[in-house]
Amino acid sequence: MASKPSAIRGARIVGQRYVRATRQANPDGRMPLMDHLRELRNRVVKIALVILIGAGASWAFYNRIWAFLKEPYCRAVGYCNPHVLGHTLIYNGVMDGFYLHLKVAIIAGAIITSPIWLYQLWAFVAPGLYAREKRWTYLFVGTAVPLFGLGCFFAYLAMSRGLNFFIGMSGGGLTALFTADSYLGYWIAMIVGFGLCFEVPLVLVILNLARVVTHERFKKSRRIIIFLVFVFAGIASPSPDPLTMLLLGGTVAALVEVAEVIIFLNDRRYARTHPDLYAGLADNEPAPLDDADPRPDRESVDQ
Repeated sequence: MASKPSAIRGARIVGQRYVRATRQANPDGRMPLMDHLRELRNRVVKIALVILIGAGASWAFYNRIWAFLKEPYCRAVGYCNPHVLGHTLIYNGVMDGFYLHLKVAIIAGAIITSPIWLYQLWAFVAPGLYAREKRWTYLFVGTAVPLFGLGCFFAYLAMSRGLNFFIGMSGGGLTALFTADSYLGYWIAMIVGFGLCFEVPLVLVILNLARVVTHERFKKSRRIIIFLVFVFAGIASPSPDPLTMLLLGGTVAALVEVAEVIIFLNDRRYARTHPDLYAGLADNEPAPLDDADPRPDRESVDQ
């Protein structure tokens, strides 16, 4: 009779052989719907655990994190003094302090663990992508993260100006008392709004790679695109003061011009590698029915 460790070792070997045989029989990584759902559940559980671990680590540094988040408010009111009415954030519920502590810890935990849970999302999606789609994904992620970070940086700089605008709207004789929870919501809205606006040029480049937007179409619609950029900047920015919208819209418009240069260069490259086979035919000339190319240099093009 085999011992228990030997039986466990034998079961592991059988399981490994089964997995290898399944992969060899199904190299595309396809699986039934229930297996997809199980894998999605496992990925979501791992993401939740990672974020909770990050939140637990951030809980110990709550004071430093909250001081960083509160800095734009302190710049807007001049200085933060808990003993002066209107120069500090307040909360008016018994549990509000605990909820604020919890929200800040979860937000910080999600940020510091973002490489891990982004990898989990990628590991779930990647097996169903072709090699070309994976290259596009690498390009998108490698560019989207820095652009979103740049948008967050501009948002952090513009937050105090937006708060000054909101405080000035109250007029004279009134004292602005913002709750910590409402300020945290404003902070998140500014970060997300600016971050999404800075992704607009990347979306244009991705649409060009997918051959949905060409440089000719972009050139004809440049004024409309720039106008829509400023409209989107005004909607995405929760601060309606003109200087903030000008800062956001002007920066994104400059990035859109950079995207136009990339689109132009990509169209030239695409024209060299994918020439129009029927460019030399007249409008009333029928296209050939076979695979013959009307141009003499087809072999060199295919090569």
